[in-house]
Amino acid sequence: QLQASGGGLVQVGGSLRLSCAASGRTFSRYALGWFRQAPGKEREFVASITWTENSRYYADSVKGRFTISRDNAKNTGYLQMNSLKPEDTAVYYCAVTVVGASSDHNHYMYWGQGTQVTVSS
Repeated sequence: QLQASGGGLVQVGGSLRLSCAASGRTFSRYALGWFRQAPGKEREFVASITWTENSRYYADSVKGRFTISRDNAKNTGYLQMNSLKPEDTAVYYCAVTVVGASSDHNHYMYWGQGTQVTVSS
C-alpha cells in the first residue's frame, strides 16, 4: 500500500514536498514514479527514480524545478517541488514498478491515493 501526502495550496513560486510512504511490504527493489492528473486531462508522468537511486528521470515541464528522491530504509519516496506554477495544479500520485524508472503509467502496478496540489496566482 502506498500513501501520498504533502499536497496543499501554495502561491506561485512556492514549494511543496510530497511524500509517498509504503506499508505492508517493502518497495525498496521497485522503481518509484510520480504522476499527476489535472481536471479534464490525462494522467501524465512527472518523475521517476530507480530503486538504486542511480537514475532519475523528469518530464520536461518540471525539469530543473522538481527533484525526486527516496529513502529505502524508510520505505518512503519524495518529490520536492520548487518554483511552482499554476499549471502544476493537479492531483499527484505515486506508484511503483518492477519494470524500471518508466514514464508509462501502464507499467506501474501499485498506486497511492493521490494528493491535491493547487498553485494559486
